[in-house]
Amino acid sequence: MTTVRVPVKARMLGWACERAGYTTAGFADSHPQFRVEDWIAGEIQPTLKQLEAFAKATHTPFGALLLPEPPSEPLPIPDFRSMEMGPPRRPSADLLDTIYLCQQRQDWYRSYAQINRLGQVDFVGTQSLADDPESAANQLRPTLAFVAEERHSIPSWTDALNRLIEKVETRGALVMVSGVVGSNNTRKLDPQEFRGFALADRIAPVVFINGKDTKAAQIFTLAHELGHLCLAESALDDATARTIPDRQVEQWCNKFAAELLVPREELTTVFRGSEDIDWQIQRLARHFKVSTLVVLRRIYDADWLDRGAFWAAYDAELERLRGFERKGEGGGNFYYTTMARAGKRLTRALVSSSLEGQNSFTESLHLLGFKKMKTFNELARLAGVAG
Repeated sequence: MTTVRVPVKARMLGWACERAGYTTAGFADSHPQFRVEDWIAGEIQPTLKQLEAFAKATHTPFGALLLPEPPSEPLPIPDFRSMEMGPPRRPSADLLDTIYLCQQRQDWYRSYAQINRLGQVDFVGTQSLADDPESAANQLRPTLAFVAEERHSIPSWTDALNRLIEKVETRGALVMVSGVVGSNNTRKLDPQEFRGFALADRIAPVVFINGKDTKAAQIFTLAHELGHLCLAESALDDATARTIPDRQVEQWCNKFAAELLVPREELTTVFRGSEDIDWQIQRLARHFKVSTLVVLRRIYDADWLDRGAFWAAYDAELERLRGFERKGEGGGNFYYTTMARAGKRLTRALVSSSLEGQNSFTESLHLLGFKKMKTFNELARLAGVAG
C-alpha cells in the first residue's frame, strides 16, 4: 500500500512550533517522534497521521497547517504588557486558548445572569482615567469589606488572597486562578508571557490570574485587574509592583492596586524610618497581609526609598520568594484546584443550572474543564449546591 503524504509548507511548520512556544530545533529535541526538521528541509513530507499528531502536539488547528501563510491571530483584548524586555512576542497557543475559554465562560454566565435577573456588577465602569486612582481604591475597599481590621486577623498571605477573591466574587465578578490551560496539566502557563487579564462586562466581569506566578504577584494582579474593571477596560497584563509603566491606564491601575492593598494613610502611621529595610518589609507585609513586594513598592512611592535601592531590594526579595515557594510546592486538593480554575461563582452557577435542567451536563463539564460526572458531583457538594 502506498503511503499518502501531505504537502505542507515549511513556514507553516515553523509557525506552529513558535506558536507552541518552541524554536524548531527546540521542538525537534523535545519531540523526537516527529521528523520536523526533515519536513522543513523538504527531505520528506509527513503522513496524514503524523501531521494530525503534530497539530495536536503544537495545539494548532489541523486545517491551519494546510494554509499557504500563517493566519493572523490577534489578541482578542487590548495588550497592555510592558515593553521593558522588548515588544511582546507572538501570543502563544496557551495564552490564546486561555482567553478563548474565559470568553466562553463569560458568555455563558452573562446569559445565566440575565435569565436569573442578577443585575449589573455595581463597581464596573464607576471610574475614569480622569479620576484619582487612590480615591477610587478607598471607595472600593470598604465595600469589599477588605478593611484593615479584617486583614490583620488573616493568618497568611495565601489566606488573604483567597479572602479577597471571595469578596470580589461576592460582589458579582468572576475570578479564575489557574496555572494551566483549562485542566490540561501538560500545558503550563508562563508568567513571563502574562500575569493576568480582565474581561470587562457590566453583567459578567472576569478576572483571570496566572496561577503559575508567585502568590505575592497574584495578589497584586488581582488588585490591578480590579482597577481595569472599575475603568470598564478589558486588558492583558504583566503588571507587577516593580513595574513603572509608561501607559496612562497601566499607571492608573498600578496606583489603584497599591492603594487598595496598602493604604497610604495607614502606611504612614506604621512605617519606621530607622528600621532595617529587610525587617521593615517583613513586618509591614504581616501587618497589611500583602506581599513584601507590594510593601516595597509602597515605600518607594512614598519616597522613603530611592529607585536604585528599590530595584535591588525588590529583585532580591522576589528571588527569595520564588525559592520559598519552590520548596513549598505541593499537589493540593484536586477538587478545590478545579473550582479555583473556573472560579467558585461560575462553578456554583454551572452546577445548579445543570441540576435544574437549564443547562446540559456536557456544556457544564466543558466549561469547568473535566469529563467525569464523579468530579461534577463532588464539586456540587463542595460548592454547597444540592443535587
